[in-house]
Amino acid sequence: MKELWILMVLIAFNANAQQNKSVYVCPPCDSYCDDKTFEKHGTCDVCNMKLTTKTELERIKNSKMKIAFYLQPGVEVLDFAGPMEVFAYAGYEVFTLSETKEPILSQGILKIIPDYSIKDAPQADILAFFGGNASNAYQVDEVIDWVKAQEDVAYYFSVCTGAFVFAEAGLLDGKTATTFHGALSGLKKNYPKVKVKKNVRFVDNGKVITTAGVSAGIDGALHMVAKLQGLEKAKEVAFYMEYDKWEPGEGLILTSDNPYNNK
Repeated sequence: MKELWILMVLIAFNANAQQNKSVYVCPPCDSYCDDKTFEKHGTCDVCNMKLTTKTELERIKNSKMKIAFYLQPGVEVLDFAGPMEVFAYAGYEVFTLSETKEPILSQGILKIIPDYSIKDAPQADILAFFGGNASNAYQVDEVIDWVKAQEDVAYYFSVCTGAFVFAEAGLLDGKTATTFHGALSGLKKNYPKVKVKKNVRFVDNGKVITTAGVSAGIDGALHMVAKLQGLEKAKEVAFYMEYDKWEPGEGLILTSDNPYNNK
């Protein structure tokens, strides 16, 4: 009888251990590895993304921030593609929108079909604008009115001349901002309430983050990840992207939540 009791305890213990054993999965990347499971922590042997537990993945899915990428005809490819890579790997839900749902031609090369127009776009936690024919956004009254009407936006993010949109909407009044080096004088002349800063990769005002041109958008996006998810997460993303030239904190941070204070 004693032996039977011990056997039952061992069976129950083993069942409980199996139940509590962590199962690791690959963050969704639209590949067949999305359905794979792993017994140990590490990286996916298909896409090399860092594995996570099913529980953590569900938590991320339920809490990840939504970021809206506004794209206008002529938008600079790297302006939005670099930050898109950063935010996508970091676990944000990224969607695109434009004034209409008509296909957009980026730099005369890449055709993009927006997910939404300004008439049906869902609420976003972060609103992002980019350079490349930016006048097609900041000189369109309907677009600026839409920006002003957005409620509960946690952060505003711009790359290159995307800063002109936020300036036109009054979001940069009394704040410091930067933009593409060839547009600094234009931003300063047309928006005298904005303190224009040159020779910086990005400027963080707390809620509004502007970056310099093209590749600087990657730095700004990595800064956003460090700001919201911690420096280690940003380093993980930079390593994945093989962006080994990144200098954390290489910008102007005008807020107390500086993620690099203890780096």
